Amino acid sequence: MKHTPLLNVALTGLLSAVALTACGGSDEPAVVAVVAAAVFPPVPTLIAHRGASALRPEHTIAAYTQAIDDGADIIEPDLVATKDGHLVARHENAIAILNADGSIRESTTDIATRPEFAALLTTKTIDGTAIRGWFTEDLTLAQLKTLRAVERIPAIRPGNVAFNGQFQVPTLQEVIDLAKSKSIEKGRTIGVYPETKHPTYFKSINLPLERRLLEVLTNNGWNSKEAPVFIQSFEVGNLKEMRALTTTRIVQLLSSSGRPYDFVAAGPTETRSYADLITPAGLREVATYANGIGPSKDMVIPLVSGNLGTPTALVTNAKAANLFTHIYTLRPENNFLPINLKKAPVTDNTLRGDSVTEIQTFLQAGVDGFFTDDSAVGRTAIRTFVKK
Repeated sequence: MKHTPLLNVALTGLLSAVALTACGGSDEPAVVAVVAAAVFPPVPTLIAHRGASALRPEHTIAAYTQAIDDGADIIEPDLVATKDGHLVARHENAIAILNADGSIRESTTDIATRPEFAALLTTKTIDGTAIRGWFTEDLTLAQLKTLRAVERIPAIRPGNVAFNGQFQVPTLQEVIDLAKSKSIEKGRTIGVYPETKHPTYFKSINLPLERRLLEVLTNNGWNSKEAPVFIQSFEVGNLKEMRALTTTRIVQLLSSSGRPYDFVAAGPTETRSYADLITPAGLREVATYANGIGPSKDMVIPLVSGNLGTPTALVTNAKAANLFTHIYTLRPENNFLPINLKKAPVTDNTLRGDSVTEIQTFLQAGVDGFFTDDSAVGRTAIRTFVKK
C-alpha cells in the first residue's frame, strides 16, 4: 500500500476521521465534522510479541494479523538483513540452527529441507557465540521469499505446527503496510515496534541496519516523534546513532544478566553491564537518548521459589528519569508461567495457565505496557484490570 500524507496524518493521531454530510437537494456546502483523535499509544500498551506467536508461527503476516484482530495496539518485527540489504522480520538472522549431530536445534524456516540451499550451511560467530546453520545475510530477498515459515518451538506450541509451510518471511515494508491497512479497517492506530537484531554484527559485515530502518520509516512518513513507531535494541551505540537522525520513540532493551554486545565489542574501555544501566544514574543516562526501557519481566518482579515476588524499584526509578516501561514477554503456556499460575498438570508445558493474573500483577506494579504472545489474553487482562 502506497502511503499518502493524509493517511500518515490520520495514522499518527494528529487528525481523526473526517465525516462529510449534506442535506439532500440543498445547495449548502457539506458540513465537515472532526472528531478528536485518541492519544497513541493507549496505556497500558498491548504489544504483540512477534505477532500472535502463541497462535501462529512468529513473524508472519498471519501472526501479525491475528494479533491485531485480537486487540494489539502495536506489532513487533525483529529486523535482520538479507544479502541484498532488505530488512526482514525474523527472530534471528540464523533461520535454522543445527546441533552437533546435524539435527535441527531451532528453526523458523524450512531451509534445512531445501536442497537448493544446502551449500549455504555454514558456521558463524554471532555476538561471541558459534552457530552452525543458515543465515539471512547469505540469501537475497528473492531467495528468502521462496522459503516458508515454521514453528520455532513446536514442543511447546504443537498446534502451530499445522501452519508450517504456509507463510512467507515478511519484509519490514510488508509489516508496515499491514499496520496501515488494519488501522483503516479497525478505525484505530496500529503501531510497529521494530527491534534491530545484532546491530554490531551486521555493521561488521557491511549490512548496517540503522539507516536502512530509518529510510523505510522516512519513505512511509513515519520518521517523526508523532509516528506510531517505537525503535528498540539490546545494544546502546546504535540507539544513540539513530537518536541523532530521528525523533521517533526509542526504547532501550534490558536483560537481567550480561552486557550490551556493543559494550563487549568495545573491549576493556567499556566495562558496564545491564545492571549499570538500571541504576538511577544509569537510567538518567539512558533518558538522554531513549524514551523508554524494555526490561525482562523478572527485572520488575523477580521470581521467588518459582512464584512472583516483590516488585523492584525499576519502574519507579524509570518514571523518575521520565522513561516509560514496557516489559517482555508475557506468554500463556505453563512453560513460561510462575508455578502457582500453571494449569495442572504443571509438568505439561503446552497447557495454558492463568496468564491474565500474571499480566495484571505486572500492571499493578506500574508498567506502562507489555509484550505478549497472545493479544486476546492481553486484551482480556487490560479490560478486566482494576488498580488497587
